[in-house]
Amino acid sequence: MPEPSTDPGPPGPPDYVAAQSSPEFAELRRSHRSFAFPLTVAFVLWYLGYVLLSSYAGGFLAVQVFGHVNVAFLLGIAQFVTTFLIAWWYARHAATRLDPKAEAIKSRLEGDA
Repeated sequence: MPEPSTDPGPPGPPDYVAAQSSPEFAELRRSHRSFAFPLTVAFVLWYLGYVLLSSYAGGFLAVQVFGHVNVAFLLGIAQFVTTFLIAWWYARHAATRLDPKAEAIKSRLEGDA
């Protein structure tokens, strides 16, 4: 008669509900939200301010700063610059603060699986 197997069989799926309710996941969400939400609000206000200025303050935006460059052109270029700066800043924030926390959660989930 063959001996009974002690192999527990294939592992079950990770417990995503437990991971989502863990303090580590809550900290990861808090880190993301405390960075992304205020920065998003600030950028949207900055963008809407530029749009409102272009609609209602044409005289101000037409002021020549030097040569043929006016305030509107400088503010428009500043929109692109701030977009790239925010993307760079978020990538740096994610790499240093979010990714290590997410990797720890992922490793724990895959280790339990």
